[in-house]
Order: sequence, then C-alpha cells, then structure tokens
Amino acid sequence: MEALEKLGKYSLLLYRSLRSLYEVDTYKKNLVNELLKIGYESVPIVLLTGVFTGAVMTIQTAYQLEIAFVPISIIGAITSESLLIELAAVITSLVLAGKVGARIATELGTMRVSEQIDALESMGFNSVSFLVLPRVLAGLIMFPMLYIFASISGIVGGIVAGAISGAIPPAEFIQGARQFFYPWDVTFGILKAFVFGYVITSVSCFKGYYASGGAEGVGNSTTQATVLSCIYVLLADFVLAAVFL
Repeated sequence: MEALEKLGKYSLLLYRSLRSLYEVDTYKKNLVNELLKIGYESVPIVLLTGVFTGAVMTIQTAYQLEIAFVPISIIGAITSESLLIELAAVITSLVLAGKVGARIATELGTMRVSEQIDALESMGFNSVSFLVLPRVLAGLIMFPMLYIFASISGIVGGIVAGAISGAIPPAEFIQGARQFFYPWDVTFGILKAFVFGYVITSVSCFKGYYASGGAEGVGNSTTQATVLSCIYVLLADFVLAAVFL
C-alpha cells in the first residue's frame, strides 16, 4: 500500500506540473537558473567523464584485440559506437544523478521542512509550477546537450589515448569510427539522455518536495533520490534497448 501511495503522489505531482505549463511567468526565471545549474555547471564533470571513459575504452579494446586478426581501425569503431549508443548517456547520467539529483532533492527538501513551500502556497503561488516544473524542464532540455558533449569528449579522449599509448594512430581511429557510424546511434543516444533527464529530475523533485522529518529527513530524501535515480536510469536503459534495438 505504501508503494501505491508513493506512486499516486508521484503521478499527481507530474500531473500538476503538466497543468502548470501555461504559467510561464511563474517559472521562467527559475527555468533559466536551472538551465545554468544543470547544464553549464555540469559541463566540466561531463567532459572529464567523457574523456576518461573514451580513453579507458580505447586502451581496453586495444588490449583485448591485441592478438586478433582484425584491422586496428576496429578499435575506433568499437569505442565510438559504445560511447554513442550506451556509455556517454548512461555514465553521464549516473554521475549527474549524484550531482544534479542530490542538489534538487536537498533544495526542495530543505524548503519543505523549513515550511518555505507552505509559505509560497499561502501567498497564492503554485509551488509545483515555481519549484518542480522548471527543474524537470531544464533536465529535459540540458541532458541531451550534455550527452553530445560527453560523446564528443569521449571520442577525443579515445583518439588521444590511442595515440599516446601507441595502440592506434588517430587516422586509423577516425577511419574506423566513420566506417561503422550510423546516424540512428546518435538519435538513440539523445533519446536515452532525454528519458534519463526526466527520470533523474522528476524522482529528485518528488523526493525533495515530499521530504519530512527535519535535517535527517532531508538527508534521507537526498540519499533515496540519488539511489532511486541510478536504479531507474539503468532500468530505463534496459527498456529502451529492448524496445528500440
């Protein structure tokens, strides 16, 4: 029964968010702030994650294919395909679940236990439109863009790692990446990032918005938001792969 109650609260929160889409004046300022926090402030960690993911993927692939009778350009193909279709979206989202999800849950949870949300409601503000909707919209907009940054930095990291380690020259890496490139891989990766952005922001908003129990309750809500976001990202990844691949 408790699970059904939480599902009902979550669904109601999302329904209220959708109904608030027309209240642009209420959430437009917060939307801009969230676009900066979720997008711009996440670029450094996304680039760093992408570079090292691509570098490690290249070195490990070269090691596994060391005695295989295949052209070395296949290393570039495997690395770029893995990044575009899976690693860039999933690993970036798992990292951002800790950065973005925890921040959202903490902010809303603190406002809830300190009765700031109740104060907004008493003054006639739509708290869902003012606090929840801009965070979810910002996630939907910025996560696909961050996926693109992660993919590009991952491929660049793979090229650099291959050249430094002597595993594969840059020209061979690029040749393999171009030979096995499919536009659908990018489309699928962007779709994943869009879904993951929605999952992380909506779950974190839900946990923070309904937090209770003072400082300890905020801490528990933040932890639950991060853990559940990671679990649901992996679950959504499986479902998307099963449906579209």
